[in-house]
Formats: sequence, C-alpha cells, structure tokens
Amino acid sequence: MIATAMVALALGRLTAWPTIHRLRTHLADATWSMLHDPLTGMLNRAGLQAAHATFAETAPAQPMIVALIDLDDFKRVNDTHGHSRGDGLLIEVGQRITDIAALHGGAAARLAGDEYAALLPASTDDLNRIADTFTTIIAEPVALSAEGGPATVTITASVGLALVDTSDAFTEVVLHRADIAMYHAKRNGRNRHAIYQPGMTMPPAQHHRRGPRLRDRRQPTGGATA
Repeated sequence: MIATAMVALALGRLTAWPTIHRLRTHLADATWSMLHDPLTGMLNRAGLQAAHATFAETAPAQPMIVALIDLDDFKRVNDTHGHSRGDGLLIEVGQRITDIAALHGGAAARLAGDEYAALLPASTDDLNRIADTFTTIIAEPVALSAEGGPATVTITASVGLALVDTSDAFTEVVLHRADIAMYHAKRNGRNRHAIYQPGMTMPPAQHHRRGPRLRDRRQPTGGATA
C-alpha cells in the first residue's frame, strides 16, 4: 500500500509539473511585460524606476546622470515614410540609446512615443561629452525597409541631462530635472542638449508640447508628475 501511494504521489508530481512550468513561464512573461516596452524591448517607465531603485540600493546617495531624450519632429517621419518605418526608426534609435547606456554601465528606457531616458552611474562629470554622444549617434542615418521598399531616414534629438543622487525621488527630482533641461534644448533650436542647473525652471509654455505626455497620463492617481 505504501509503495502504491508513493507511485501515485510520483505520478501526481509528474502530471502537475507541466502545469507548474506553464504557470512559472506565464508569471515570468507577465513580469517582463510590466517592465518592458513591447515595441523596442527596452525598459518602460516602470522598468526604469525599478533600475533606479536598484542603483539606490547598491550605491546609496551616490551621484548619477539622468538623460531625457526626445526625438525632433518625429511626426514628420510617420507622415512621410509611414508608421511601419516610424516604428522601425523607434526600434533602431532605442537600440543606439541602449548601447550607449550599457557602455557606461547604465540602463535605458522608452518612456512613451518618441521619448527615451537613460540612467548612468556618474563615473565622469563631463556631461557635455555624454550628451554629444547621444545626439551624434542618434543623428546617424537609419536604413529602414517596409512594404513600400527601403528608405534612409535621419532624425535628430533634444537631450536634457541632470546630475542627481541615487537617493533622489525618481519622478519628482530625477525625471523632473532632466525634463526641464530637455525643454531648454528644444527652445534653443533642437538637435542639441542642455544640462540642468540649480534653479532652472521650465521655459515659456509655447515651447512645451501640447497636452499631457503619455507617461504623465499613466501616473497613479494622486502621484506627482515630472
């Protein structure tokens, strides 16, 4: 009887294993989806916030560089070349930003639409060089293909950088300061960068986007926005 019970238990475990494996796979997939952008495979806003939390745990109160990157006149690409090529451009630009962030030991994300961000350990105080790297590499031509045939597309970006601490609040300080700097880059002519300085505020409203950003609309109720 004992032997029969042991065999039944073993068979039960074997039968249950595929179900457990599927549940674990579904859980892993769901977790990945919560933290990643489905188009580019980059981190999304929640994923970048998780990366920031990890930096804060491993290196509390250490300086870090945050970059907010907004493509210039991306709508023109969709209107001229179609949304399929527009998506291809977003993927390629995202890969370039990811490569730069990885080179510096950091993390990169697509926040929404044509807006990206990167968190980098502050191994250097030469923020201008890092910003120039982003703008230069993003501006290199991108070869895209779609149903209408191949096309070469060039896009520029406005980049806002800020030097923050890993202990700073992610939305209210980290993203907010880089956001202010990015808008100053837009105001100054696009295809350039600006670095946040203490006391810097948003430029006049006519230089802002119309309406709330997609990432702001997704803020939890009652949460602050950048």
